Amino acid sequence: MYLYSKKGDSGRSIIGKKKISKDNKVLDLLGELDELNSLIGVVKNYLKKYRKQLHQVQEDLFIIQANISFLLYPKFNLPKFNQDKVLRLESEINKIEKTIKLPNRFVIPGKEINSAWLHYLRAVVRRIERKIIVIKKNHKISPVIISYLNRLSSYFYALALNEVYRKKLKEDYPNYK
Repeated sequence: MYLYSKKGDSGRSIIGKKKISKDNKVLDLLGELDELNSLIGVVKNYLKKYRKQLHQVQEDLFIIQANISFLLYPKFNLPKFNQDKVLRLESEINKIEKTIKLPNRFVIPGKEINSAWLHYLRAVVRRIERKIIVIKKNHKISPVIISYLNRLSSYFYALALNEVYRKKLKEDYPNYK
């Protein structure tokens, strides 16, 4: 067994037994989800207090990736992605909203390092949301997955705001000058 197979050298990836061009939009989305999962792995090592929650998000992302892979290779045994995952994120967001003062305008990311990482995660999720909507035009994607990704970006935003609040800092706002 090798860490490389040389099979991707021709510009194709193999999912199941199917060869797929690496410029395929679904394959691109899978790469974006992989990037997000890897980035969460970085962040959970900086923000150890959220390690358990971030690990659960990573587990959720693997289920989403399996569901997206199903679009390319429908012979996979498709794991369920249920509404309870969305509700879990909503519950976490609601807890944070009760403890912090919510801004009424855009904030400038980077007030402190932890919030900066969380804003970065939020931005990556938003990019994935946009790509999944494009793919949804030609493929059936569970609306629960789309809702989850939308809540996930809100969750990361809430965590970023919470980090600034916990450190008794004030957010910076754009002045548009």
